[in-house]
This record gives sequence, structure tokens and C-alpha cells, in this order.
Amino acid sequence: MIKNKLDKSFGAGGSSTGLFLFIAGLATTYYSLIGIVFIICGAFIGFTFTCSIIDISKKRIKFTTYLFGIFSTGKWIDIKSDMKLGIKKSNIGQRISSRGSSLDIYNKDFRIILCGIDNKQIVPIKKFDTIESAKKELETLTLQLGLARI
Repeated sequence: MIKNKLDKSFGAGGSSTGLFLFIAGLATTYYSLIGIVFIICGAFIGFTFTCSIIDISKKRIKFTTYLFGIFSTGKWIDIKSDMKLGIKKSNIGQRISSRGSSLDIYNKDFRIILCGIDNKQIVPIKKFDTIESAKKELETLTLQLGLARI
């Protein structure tokens, strides 16, 4: 089983805000029970992330969201011989605003994706910073899973 962490569900700003809420909740719980609400909200926002799990022996893939960083959601997708693997350039942007200014953050990376018969994207599998490392891993995965490339 290969586990590949992809993205934080609420982005970098949400993750840091969630962590702040979590820590504030821990400090506040000693004085008030409202801290428990902060802990739960902060843990959800700060620790939730997306991930893909590849089971090579059973030839299946699961795109999942780990709620609170612990509880897995999602369904297994059986890999069929007519599916393909490809590389897609990803450019995910986020805007973080405050009273006086806003900050745009763009995460540019390359992702290996599983595609169906019609070459439509089914799930992302793994992400990389460079195209060379993505191509190298694509070769490995096509051999391990017995799939064609796009």
C-alpha cells in the first residue's frame, strides 16, 4: 500500500488558522468549556487533508479525505486494464484577505492522475514539484499497475 498526501483541505491559511484555534482551545479549556468547541473546530480545519492510497497487490486506488487527520472517507476504485495514467499540471490558487490587504498564493505542481477510457480524469494519485520526477514515477506506476500512459 502506497499512501500519498496531496493537499490540505482548507489551504495553508485555513490550516494555520485551525492550528491556532486548536491551541487556543487547549488553553481555554482550563477556564471554560467553550474551549472544547475551539478544539473540535480547530482540529477539523487544521488537520483535515486529502490523500490517495494505492493498493498494488489488489490493483485498486482510494482517493480519501482524512477528517481531523484521522478518519478516512472515500471509496476504493478498482483499476481496470483500459484505464490510463497521465501527468497534469496543477495551479491551485488561494486568496488570504485581511482588513488592509490580500495575499494570493499559487501552488504549482505536477500530478499523476488516473483516467478512464475516455481520458477523463478520475482521481489524482500523486503530486510532484518537477516534471522530471513526475515522469520517473509515472514510469514506475505504469509498470506496477499494468496501465498505459496518456
